[in-house]
Amino acid sequence: MTKLMTSFIALSAALSSSAFAQQVTLNLSNEYAANSIHGVGDARFANAVADETNGEVEIVVHYGGALGYKSADHFDAVSVGALEIADTYGGALGGIDPLFLVSSLPFLVTTVEEAKLLYEVSEDKFQRIFEDNDQILLYASPWPPSGLWGKEPLDSQAALEGVKIRTYDKNGATALNELGANAVRMSWADVVPAISTGAIDAVLSSAEGGISSSFGDYYDTYTEIYNYAIPLNFVHMSRFVFDELTDQQQEGILRAAERVSLENWAAVPDRLEETYKELDEQNITVVDTSDPDFRNALQDAGETTLEKWLEDTGVEGEKIIKEFKEKRNE
Repeated sequence: MTKLMTSFIALSAALSSSAFAQQVTLNLSNEYAANSIHGVGDARFANAVADETNGEVEIVVHYGGALGYKSADHFDAVSVGALEIADTYGGALGGIDPLFLVSSLPFLVTTVEEAKLLYEVSEDKFQRIFEDNDQILLYASPWPPSGLWGKEPLDSQAALEGVKIRTYDKNGATALNELGANAVRMSWADVVPAISTGAIDAVLSSAEGGISSSFGDYYDTYTEIYNYAIPLNFVHMSRFVFDELTDQQQEGILRAAERVSLENWAAVPDRLEETYKELDEQNITVVDTSDPDFRNALQDAGETTLEKWLEDTGVEGEKIIKEFKEKRNE
């Protein structure tokens, strides 16, 4: 019997026995650390759910992949009810549907406000995908802008040549390979071991992601690359589990999700400020790329990545980009 099926049977039994009880405990899986921006967001959500349901629903958050699931495992696990709730990096869902990669398209957005607008024009598509797979999209939250962690500045195309860089999804692999790097797609849980063994030379991630996972133990340079992307994490819940809750519990969870979504988006500027203080305290050099030739090369790589994404997503992808650009220019 598979791990998913065993977990599903156990969950069914637990829900059946507690269907008429007021107190419900639900598990939330997150591959990232408790002190990461999404770890903090999950704790915020757990507190909001307790508040909105008058303590009837308890969310227990499991950080750092403690339940044995990486982001790439979450979708299937939640779909069959083996996991009640998961907080999942969107790039890991690109194999489910390439529309999930829209938030990591290089240089499409350069501010949190633009990232939120892009999510808003895409949200109904994401909701449909989750619903079609017996899940509910509770909310999505952003990462701060991505850059490059390494042992030296990565502020030119020549500096990237042949460098083995961990990227978080297909878009990153396309863009970085276009620039001459050797891009390696890798789950977050595998990044620090790969750094420590020298399997990779650099990491595409936010400054915040590197700080929360102690990249300063290995790297002393963070290169900003024009707010490369502001990707999203999705918090999604099993439809089976949700339907077993009382109406009041369901409404409380949805209210908590709406509340926390707003708080998470609003938290990014302060989180960025805190992160840059940490970079300074750890003597990590922040490199500001200013070479116009490099900037043009980055933009070209971004255009190539967008074209390939549109090939994968077709009409739906075109509609999202068109609507986003129209609303951005209003």
